[in-house]
Amino acid sequence: MNAARITGIVLIVLGLAGFMTGGFSFTKETTKAEIGPLQLKVQEKESVNVPQWLSIGAMVLGGVVLVMGFRGKR
Repeated sequence: MNAARITGIVLIVLGLAGFMTGGFSFTKETTKAEIGPLQLKVQEKESVNVPQWLSIGAMVLGGVVLVMGFRGKR
């Protein structure tokens, strides 16, 4: 497999994952106050939404790159 085929497959998989899940979330910990040896830490849950047009675009681009990877082999 050449690099174009692998890139096409990765784009298709990432596009499908973004389309099916709609985004991802993560937790970040920040220190809000520090008074001597005492620390006040807060965990905040952040979420990132992946637009559907971006997911569909990644799948289409992955398909184009995959087809071009097969045609470039000849």
